[in-house]
Amino acid sequence: MSSSTSKTPEIMPHQTMRGHTDRVHEVAHLPGGRRIITCSSDGSLRLWDLKSGTQIGEDWRDGNGRVWSMTLSPNGKTIASGSGGSDYNVKIWDVETRKVIATWTGHRDVVCALCWSADGERVASGSWDGTARVWDVKRGKNILTIKTGHEWVWAVTYSPDSSKLATGGNEENAVKIWDAKTGELLNTLKHDHRVESLAWTLDGKKLISGSFSLIRIFDTATWQQIAVLEGHTSFVYGISLSSNNRLLASASWDKTACLWNLDTNLPVGPPLRHENDLRSATLSPDGKVLATACDNNNAYTWDVHAILKEAGLEDLLPPTPNVTFILLHCKLL
Repeated sequence: MSSSTSKTPEIMPHQTMRGHTDRVHEVAHLPGGRRIITCSSDGSLRLWDLKSGTQIGEDWRDGNGRVWSMTLSPNGKTIASGSGGSDYNVKIWDVETRKVIATWTGHRDVVCALCWSADGERVASGSWDGTARVWDVKRGKNILTIKTGHEWVWAVTYSPDSSKLATGGNEENAVKIWDAKTGELLNTLKHDHRVESLAWTLDGKKLISGSFSLIRIFDTATWQQIAVLEGHTSFVYGISLSSNNRLLASASWDKTACLWNLDTNLPVGPPLRHENDLRSATLSPDGKVLATACDNNNAYTWDVHAILKEAGLEDLLPPTPNVTFILLHCKLL
């Protein structure tokens, strides 16, 4: 099917989450597919019901600092958040109690990026102080500090096996690949502009970066660029991959989010238009819902399943687990 979308009607959000009083930076999907968490420059994290779009309970707060970044642990039980303003800390939240259970200090400027290792034992943070830090979660200690050479670190991500760490930033407009244990610089992937976002495919074979207007895909065996996705007209601030590596979502300061078919590297459907610049776009684990964070203080959800169905591309979604098989397997165990 053609990727042309010039005559396609504009797609509207499925839900709008209103309540934050400053721009929303990140969204995380909780296990079960019924709730999301947002973080904002208003200093709060908030829990939302996906079906109704309403806030659940009170704001989550700890101090007065802005919450610039946030990421959910692999087991879905804890959130790491990054601060900026009154402090520059990394905080660990218990999702069930909605309280901070650890605070890590060390950064000297905004903590703009966070990522968990696949085993949940490490958190990597990236800051506008130019460093990336690795934290031991159980001990609550900074076990590695990398002076990246970036003036500001905008993005950080672990490789799927957690052996490497990728950072993106400005001053040195590049993606840098580091040994996650020693901090040794392994590779530098030059870009024309600062790198705002990163994502590693779950098979480890590709690294994807978002910069000014372009999304680049690199082969991690050779570190050669193998594809460029074109369509945005400003910085690509956030990207998110489906669990089967076939669908990519992107969020840009051009006020749009886009879906991409990674089998063809072409867009799927029209851009998802917003009132203001976007900070992130996050796919749900099943790939059927996209949540976006906007500078107009709102978060939005979008029906990806319907968009793919309209385009005849439902097969891009991750396969649905066989519930009968899982139940039988559990009984046998």
